[in-house]
Amino acid sequence: MKTTLKTNITVRDICNGFVYNELEEKGLYGLSGKLVIQPEYQRNYIYGDGKKDVAVIESLLKEYPLGLIYFNEREDGMLEVLDGQQRITSIGRFVTDKFPIVDAHGVPQYFSSLPANLQDLIMDSKLLIYVCKGTEQEIKEWFKTINIEGKPLKPQELLNAIYSGSFVTLCKEVFSKRKQPIMQKWQAYVSGEVNRQAIFERALDWVSKSDIEGYMSRHRHDTNIDPIKLHFENVIQWIESVFPTYYDQMCGLEWGRLYDTYHTNPYSPSAVDADVARLFADGSVEDKKGIFEYVLGGKKDTKLLNIRIFSKADKSTVYHRQTAAAKAKGESNCPLCAIGHDANKSKIWKLEEMDADHVTAWSKGGATSIANCQMLCKTHNRAKGNK
Repeated sequence: MKTTLKTNITVRDICNGFVYNELEEKGLYGLSGKLVIQPEYQRNYIYGDGKKDVAVIESLLKEYPLGLIYFNEREDGMLEVLDGQQRITSIGRFVTDKFPIVDAHGVPQYFSSLPANLQDLIMDSKLLIYVCKGTEQEIKEWFKTINIEGKPLKPQELLNAIYSGSFVTLCKEVFSKRKQPIMQKWQAYVSGEVNRQAIFERALDWVSKSDIEGYMSRHRHDTNIDPIKLHFENVIQWIESVFPTYYDQMCGLEWGRLYDTYHTNPYSPSAVDADVARLFADGSVEDKKGIFEYVLGGKKDTKLLNIRIFSKADKSTVYHRQTAAAKAKGESNCPLCAIGHDANKSKIWKLEEMDADHVTAWSKGGATSIANCQMLCKTHNRAKGNK
């Protein structure tokens, strides 16, 4: 790959013809239309938080270096930002009055309201730019290694770069725009930042059965993304149809796997709703996120719920009460040993040799309370299970 260092390109040059798309939240063009600021293999703009974007402008005003910027020279002569698009987009947004900085007196100042000398200081700042030229593979390998703005690429952002093409372009139009009304609904079930590709990554995960990279490789040049859109929408619609009431704990669950496993089962939404509400109200259930799969699976796998165990104080109280009564009767302090016919029929077990057990199993409605607690020898407790 051939590289050439340019030291005479100014902010004024870069911002000539700057175009920013508010809906897509990305810089499009600069350098009089000769520079593609955000090619498809680039991540979305993530500096628009009032901190990182402001820091870029303050660095220019203090005449601090912004670090190296890399352009890729294409075969058609156009340039693409290989690294530095966050900084360039921040500068372009500022000089077009998209956000203010705060002066020493705490007053917000847009570019157009700055004194002329400060405007010129920004616009005449020279940038250190390497222009690179090479094959697609060389460019993308280089893109993977440079990350000088200190914000590492997310795995999906990296995959978007590796497999850039019509499929990624079309999918980002659907899954990567924060300001679409549908995003609020989708983010109820998918955690992560939209502009860091969280929704796109989850859609890929669901449709590919967790083989994201393989799916992207096979579909890289697709011009029809209906399969991934329809599958994603089907999963969301299925969630809403089975669970009428929304809970915050639903966000970030493995809905793709749950859909694949359970979507062919019939459910009564009202019965599911009642079960979920009861379990959320049960103080014994410590893992509320596990409730949804527990109900989908027929309320069988209590390990999903991490049922609260009896406290040490409760176990000690029950043990001493149980042991005193057993000694008075001359029988074992394990109720199941006491009704047996072996040598343990009258054995008094030590506290550490016993386990606390629900008299009525939790799965059958028994509470995790001292009134529903009994101490059994470890052998009988393991054998009893949920019986």
